[in-house]
Amino acid sequence: MTEKSSFSDSAEKLALNVSLTSLILNLLLSIFKLSAGIAGHSQAMISDAVHSASDCASTVVVMIGVHCGHRQADANHPFGHERLESAASLILAVMLGITGVGVGISAIRTLCHPADLQVPGRAALMMAVVSILVKEGQYWWTRWAALTVDSDALMADAWHHRSDALSSLGALLGIGGARKGWLWMDPAVGLIICALILAVAVKLFWQSLNKMIDQSCDTQALHAIAEVIVRQPGVMTIDPLRTRIFGNRIYVELEIGVDAHLPLVKAHAIAENVHQAVEETFPRVKHCAIHVNPVRKE
Repeated sequence: MTEKSSFSDSAEKLALNVSLTSLILNLLLSIFKLSAGIAGHSQAMISDAVHSASDCASTVVVMIGVHCGHRQADANHPFGHERLESAASLILAVMLGITGVGVGISAIRTLCHPADLQVPGRAALMMAVVSILVKEGQYWWTRWAALTVDSDALMADAWHHRSDALSSLGALLGIGGARKGWLWMDPAVGLIICALILAVAVKLFWQSLNKMIDQSCDTQALHAIAEVIVRQPGVMTIDPLRTRIFGNRIYVELEIGVDAHLPLVKAHAIAENVHQAVEETFPRVKHCAIHVNPVRKE
């Protein structure tokens, strides 16, 4: 019963191409946002530029995680390297959280010195609109790629893009309000952006952590796997059925009961059939280990 490969060359190429494009766009956006924020005297836009700059570093982490996490198993890592991608997702969550704290501190400092507040310029307003469109587009594209190749790190990066889009939306509202005369709105929105970024960071961190500690599949998935197993010819009982999530893959371990009077060759054939049925029905299952127990008919 061989263990199947978890990631094709074409899937890795797609993931890396998406990440490379994101890296270039984030670098350009961060430069333009910082310029617009400084020229337009907008604290919200400067905070948003810092957020975009952090995306550059996070995308590099994604590229490393995708490449290293999907290498084939070797002598030192017989179960593969999938957890490296979950580790990359954890790093992304921490980086996102640090960015959120930095944005919040900057906003609080600005609010504590109201005399330094200035009316944001039109350039900052226009840059916020451009950023919303670009980052929301990046979110949907990266999300599609993450679902296509089943990548935790790419999905984390997609949410990083979404948080940046929300950040830019907040900057747009803050800049618009400040240009109407409510100067406090610009840094106040920075605090809202901070809260949104931290919320996403906590969610990503918790999801990635669960995939690092051999969490079981949910009840619905367990029932679905059990239904496939009991439908296979020769399977009389399912004894223990255990699953563990390893990175973005699933390992299944179970014991099946077969007729005690069957020859070893036939009992093995039943187990092999179950093994193939589970892996073919559930693409995320990387390996299915089966132990056969004899069942004596009364």
